[in-house]
Amino acid sequence: MSVEVVRDGERLRGSLSPLRRRLLRELREPASATALAARLGETRQRLNYHLRELEKSGLLELVETRQRRGVSERILRTTARAVVVAPEVLDDLTGAEQDRFAADTLLAAAARTVDEVARQRDGATAAGKRLLTFAIETEVGFARPADLERFATRLAEQIAELAAEFDSPANRRRYRLVVGGHPTAREDPAR
Repeated sequence: MSVEVVRDGERLRGSLSPLRRRLLRELREPASATALAARLGETRQRLNYHLRELEKSGLLELVETRQRRGVSERILRTTARAVVVAPEVLDDLTGAEQDRFAADTLLAAAARTVDEVARQRDGATAAGKRLLTFAIETEVGFARPADLERFATRLAEQIAELAAEFDSPANRRRYRLVVGGHPTAREDPAR
């Protein structure tokens, strides 16, 4: 799985400390506590404690056990390439503002999308099926702030027209369409 959505606040308990975040990044490729200790300049005992806690929370999984110098060495890796916290872990989003130009409205829509798609993906996986989704992403530059409002208005009109054309009265396969825009993030040279 490339993205895991955490819905249980207990799973996050202590998982976001700097050391544990580093361990999750390092364990995208399987490794042992001994190998990590050498790489990170930490003691194996200290790392073993944190690795056990991350494993209990379901963020790490055992890949294999190797015998090394008469000791069992556990090889672990992350269960997902990225972890996203479901909105209900922190708060309810139902009261989010409806101003289409408010950042909170976009954040609430994105959070609901993450939660709904993750639940449906989990259900489809359990049923042995593939979840049919689509994503469209692009960048556009605006010369003036007023162009942003004109663009959003025209986009809303065109989406309404397209939705009316394809909307089936039978309502068999309903899809939620979320469209939002935000400034392009500048590249962080430290990443």
